[in-house]
This record gives sequence, C-alpha cells and structure tokens, in this order.
Amino acid sequence: MSTIPAYKIDVHRRLCIKKDLNELNLWTTMLEDFNIELDHFAIIEKQLVKVISVAQNIQAIRRKIVLTMANLCKYEQELKTEYEYGKTEYDATRLKVHEHKRDTYLKLVEEHQKFKIQFYTILKKYQRR
Repeated sequence: MSTIPAYKIDVHRRLCIKKDLNELNLWTTMLEDFNIELDHFAIIEKQLVKVISVAQNIQAIRRKIVLTMANLCKYEQELKTEYEYGKTEYDATRLKVHEHKRDTYLKLVEEHQKFKIQFYTILKKYQRR
C-alpha cells in the first residue's frame, strides 16, 4: 500500500482553496454589480414607479446583499489564512462549508432575478407619450 507524499497533499489542498477563492471573487463581483443595479432601480422607482412596496423590496435585497458580502469577506479571510498558513486537509467538511456558501449566494441571485422580473413587469405598464 503506497502513501501519498505530503507535498502532493499540500499542493492539492492549496489548489482547492485557490479554486474556492476564485469562485468567491466571482460571487463578490456579482453582488457588487447587483448593488449597482439596485441603485438604478431605486432611482427609477422614485422618479417613475412610486410604489412603496417596490422601494421596500429594493431595500430588503440590498440588506441581504450587504449581509452576504460581509459573510463572504469573512470567509475569504479564512480561506486566505488557510491557504498561507494552514495544514488542514481539504476534505468533505471543507467542501460542505464552501457549498453552503455557494447555496446562500445562489439563493440571493435567484431572489434578485425574481425581483428584476417583477420590476420589469411593473415597468411594462408605462407607455411613452
């Protein structure tokens, strides 16, 4: 029975963490873009739509984005520390943590997408005169 050399385990661990960091970077970039998009929706809501529930939905999604970003930034620091100094093997537990973060992100993406569809449906009511 052969054993895997420690340096190969470390290379694998670092590659997996690097992959997670890259994916995390994509998530945070997308959330920043969502926030910018919400800024535009808020302006349109104030100038044209003027429906309080729409403004409240924008604010609620913005709060969720801020909370998710804070959570992801903390996670990023944990990953960077583990990448540089850690010795813990990249195992099913670590993968499960990352997949939980992904699920949280994807739920927020889905909620944002649903809001956009609702917002555009409201906008279809308006006609140019």
